[in-house]
Amino acid sequence: MDLEGFVRHRIDRTSDDELGALLARRIAEHKAIGDEDALRLARAVIDEVRISLDARSDVCAWEPSRVTMGRFGVGSRGTGDMHAHRCIAQVIGRTSAAIDALDLDDAGVVASPLGGHLVVTVDGMHSRLSEFPFLAGFHAARAALRDVWVMGARPLAMLADVHLADDGDVARILDFTAGIAAVGEAVDVPLVTGSTLRIGGDLVLGERLTGCVGAVGEAPGDHLLGRRGLEPGDLLLETEGAGGGTISTTAIYGGFPEVIDETLNVDFLDACAHLSEHLVWQRLHAMTDVTNGGLRGDVHEMAGTTGLGIVVRPERALALVAPKVRRMLDRLEIDPLGVSVDALLAAGRPDDIADAGAVLDGLGLRWDVVGEVRATPGVVQVLDGIEAPFAPRFRESPYTPVKKVVGDRTPDDFGEMASRVSAAAERAAEKKRRIVDRLRRSRSKADRQP
Repeated sequence: MDLEGFVRHRIDRTSDDELGALLARRIAEHKAIGDEDALRLARAVIDEVRISLDARSDVCAWEPSRVTMGRFGVGSRGTGDMHAHRCIAQVIGRTSAAIDALDLDDAGVVASPLGGHLVVTVDGMHSRLSEFPFLAGFHAARAALRDVWVMGARPLAMLADVHLADDGDVARILDFTAGIAAVGEAVDVPLVTGSTLRIGGDLVLGERLTGCVGAVGEAPGDHLLGRRGLEPGDLLLETEGAGGGTISTTAIYGGFPEVIDETLNVDFLDACAHLSEHLVWQRLHAMTDVTNGGLRGDVHEMAGTTGLGIVVRPERALALVAPKVRRMLDRLEIDPLGVSVDALLAAGRPDDIADAGAVLDGLGLRWDVVGEVRATPGVVQVLDGIEAPFAPRFRESPYTPVKKVVGDRTPDDFGEMASRVSAAAERAAEKKRRIVDRLRRSRSKADRQP
């Protein structure tokens, strides 16, 4: 429970005495403290919020978009989430990086002063794995290392950030860390640093865990595998995918706990490591992992970034979902092409894709060509020789009972919400420019001092 949010939502329409009594009762439901101490804490929260209302400087104030995360589908790997990511990139703007946020890739890339490139990425843990910290850490770590590999770089180190609510057991943090370290030790990429904080400090009650894992890698040359490397005529190679955090969550909350073990592998990382040891690695054009709303979302983003078209062979992609995972998804009526299955997706010329496939054959990994790139924009699928749209949904295919209730239907006012979010992005970008100008003037003034 967010004590500060509770107060801010009611402070303008409820007297302080009534609000204090109401909040004290809520606190007493979570904390093993007496009524008097609960009331003292409630009054302190109200006092802090009232004082903070006067903080209205340029850097403190912001204009709401009146669009909430849940209603717009942010974090739900669909069209709303993709729009939000584009707006975030808009606020950052074009930078000096070789690949930055505007490229909408899995990681960012900067030139190294020592030669080659450094790749940096971060992946958040799955929000529904708070009660299963080891799995949360394991899959976030594996995702971060994947995102380094698919940019054409070898991972060097990991870092972690973990936040636990005030009532959470410290053992959650340790179990989360163990999950990260297990992946690191399995593929010899060390976890070297991190940060540990409470969610909201004293003002958020409960046991919720959240966090992320970052990774840094090195690409020794100039050959990068970002999405913009796609070319007309490229084939798309996909490997078998058994899923990660999303599939684990589906298994846990869908009643298929035996499927969790299917996700505990480092096949993707091993595939990239072996490919990098062959010359074919340098001939591939682009790579990604099938995570952003499943194959539907990833090919849509690849096509959108490049302005090219992609033709998908859905029956081949479906056959590459690990059998136990596929059976679970079918039983639960979940679209396997609309959820993250954590497969490798690589693009290149036909001969180079065949050579890459031969390397994967040597590892015993299943793969197939699931699509091709063409100059005509748009994403389609071929079913019985007929082309049909192959589009992402507003949210990824619902994979838990709660998500099925929420649904994936596009809201009628999506266009209006998208406009509000875009306007908020422009306001944030303008605010950034004002502060940057102020900082530059301050630095210039300091430089002129004798």
